[in-house]
Amino acid sequence: MAPMFQDEGSSSVTSSPLQLFSMMSLSPNLGSPYPFVRELKSEERGLYLIHLLLTCANHVAAGSLENANIALEQISQLASPDGDTMQRIAAYFTEALADRILKAWPGLHKALNSTKLTLVSEEILVQKLFFELFPFMKVAFVLTNQAIVEAMEGEKMVHIIDLNAAEPAQWIALIQVLSARPEGPPHLRITGVHQQREVLEQMAFKLTEEAEKLDIPFQFNPVVSKLDNLDFEKLRVKTGEALAISSVLQLHSLLASDDELLRKKSPLAPKNLNGIHLPGVLQINQSTLGELLEKDLVNGHSRSPDSATSSPLSLSASAKMDGFVNALWGLTPKLMVITEQDSNHNGSTLMERLLEALYSYAALFDCLESTVPRTLERLKLEKMLFGEEIKNIIACEGAERKERHEKLEKWVQRLDLAGFGNLPLSYFGMLQAGRLLQGYGSDGYKIKEENGCVVICWQDRALFSVSAWRCRK
Repeated sequence: MAPMFQDEGSSSVTSSPLQLFSMMSLSPNLGSPYPFVRELKSEERGLYLIHLLLTCANHVAAGSLENANIALEQISQLASPDGDTMQRIAAYFTEALADRILKAWPGLHKALNSTKLTLVSEEILVQKLFFELFPFMKVAFVLTNQAIVEAMEGEKMVHIIDLNAAEPAQWIALIQVLSARPEGPPHLRITGVHQQREVLEQMAFKLTEEAEKLDIPFQFNPVVSKLDNLDFEKLRVKTGEALAISSVLQLHSLLASDDELLRKKSPLAPKNLNGIHLPGVLQINQSTLGELLEKDLVNGHSRSPDSATSSPLSLSASAKMDGFVNALWGLTPKLMVITEQDSNHNGSTLMERLLEALYSYAALFDCLESTVPRTLERLKLEKMLFGEEIKNIIACEGAERKERHEKLEKWVQRLDLAGFGNLPLSYFGMLQAGRLLQGYGSDGYKIKEENGCVVICWQDRALFSVSAWRCRK
């Protein structure tokens, strides 16, 4: 039961703190939150931070910068990258909203970021941390490798194209499985695509070393390139080899396009969140932020539908995506496995994306809080990976907004239109993935089968999807 607040000498107050949140006005004279806010329990403070974030985002969307600034000041007094789950999330969403405001003054924004250094070694480190601290990519690799092994049974020449050749562990495991084939290992060629040459060099060294150790004929073909300007000729696909394509968390970036064109076709007014308030009847007794967010926090502003038909524009939004997927089909792969974030972060309005991102990143941060000790490595992962993704989703528009994650249903529809047919992932692959998750000792991790595809969840929140495809004749 939520605690009741009462004045000294007065009778019990029938309203909860949440009713007071909704009555608070953000005014220039309000230098800090009401005193009792600092005394709130973690979950109550979390709800208040959500209230402030949504109010702030509404002011940003409406161009009311003075009110947005006041809200940001209040949030900054409660949010912290070292705090509890909601405090940490609020810190990164606040940074993203502030960055969006600054983009209104390009000169100022560029000046503040002109000396910012992003070291390749740091980028590599944070991706490694994501692989090590979460089981999500390991599950995706297990499912992908099993699908490849089954599809390539009996093939003597196997070519794999990895559209994000950053983690050698996946292919080392595959090399080991292929070396034990009853009919003997195939001649294996892996083409790795990555924009950092040193990442590909490290991949080539580790895979060649493993192949030599197991006496498997092996070639590695490095292609230094971004995905959106990939020269397909450099993939060197040859006649007579069985081709598999693996894409891990890459394709969504190709949805980045000029949003102005879409707005002209389908004008969508920003949702007005004036008068946001949290229901007074809401009791705060949830044990995780994921559960907390599952409540209807905002009257009239629940999450947007996940249905594939809810936003048909997203399927035709990018000529770049259409061209890329058609080019993949033109390679006639025997198998293509796609792993993507299973989230709806490609909405046309700021409020839509902010609400959806709150749900998704709440689950990821809650997962970390529940399974990983607070260390410098965890802080780096939250800031350099999740913080930057949140900033891109919230602060950026147009071609600059790369983190356009979409639900599995939309990928199914898009790939079906491009001429691919869904290839159900095998029961054995799902069994292996389930055993891997059990090894993490947390019942929060789950996998679900959806029409032959797999979604990987934290609690009941789907976070990543894995699907396999073949060319329809």
